[in-house]
Amino acid sequence: MHAEERRQAILEQLHTTPQPVSAAALAARFRVSRQIIVGDIALLRAAGANISATPRGYVILVSPGGLLHQVACRHDAQDMEAELNAIVDQGCTVLDVIVEHPIYGQLTGPLQLSNRYEVSQFLSRRAQSDARPLSALTEGIHLHTLSCPYEDAFSRVKASLKALGILLEG
Repeated sequence: MHAEERRQAILEQLHTTPQPVSAAALAARFRVSRQIIVGDIALLRAAGANISATPRGYVILVSPGGLLHQVACRHDAQDMEAELNAIVDQGCTVLDVIVEHPIYGQLTGPLQLSNRYEVSQFLSRRAQSDARPLSALTEGIHLHTLSCPYEDAFSRVKASLKALGILLEG
């Protein structure tokens, strides 16, 4: 298979697979190295493909359904699970985490977490690595973009985060 054919096949798989696909899984499927896949993804992005690298693998970003809201939070790494579960328990999806970096400006990490299983998988990967969360760069202050099915769900998220002492309010 030529490189261009492989890239088109990668794009097709990402369009037809609802869950993230890891670079390792793509590398195994196409019998190339993980680094070749990383390069293919970079070329696809440069050509305009809306591919995002999430902690669980590559996905084609689609416009989320529901209402989009942002919430400002502050906590340390040990409260991350409580924060994320408080959001997904209200039926909202955590689309990303955003921090303001003094040199780079806004840094955004896609998350795409919709339920407790996805939260636990995310936290498990974090525990197995020595990587620190983006919020460690900002003394725990960060934003999350949320997709909520309706306004009441977002209100419940804010109330839950406030009860946990995580909601950052003016």
